[in-house]
Amino acid sequence: MQEELKGIIRENLIEIIPELEGEDFTNDETFVDLGANSLDRGELITLTLETIELEISRIEFVKAKTINELADLIAEKRQALV
Repeated sequence: MQEELKGIIRENLIEIIPELEGEDFTNDETFVDLGANSLDRGELITLTLETIELEISRIEFVKAKTINELADLIAEKRQALV
């Protein structure tokens, strides 16, 4: 499930920042290093939560700086709801 979540986040990130299409980047690179500003990150969180149909305040995810961190936080919040 975690790998699937990371894949969704990557796809959404590329949708928001098309310049990343075809680029080789890791899940540990910061969103800032990948060219995402705060609005992009907010959009990424919103889009990802909508994609996985999870309704949690996106404020809870603003501290995530990488794909791995965001996936971990989402998985943690999702688990707490079960």
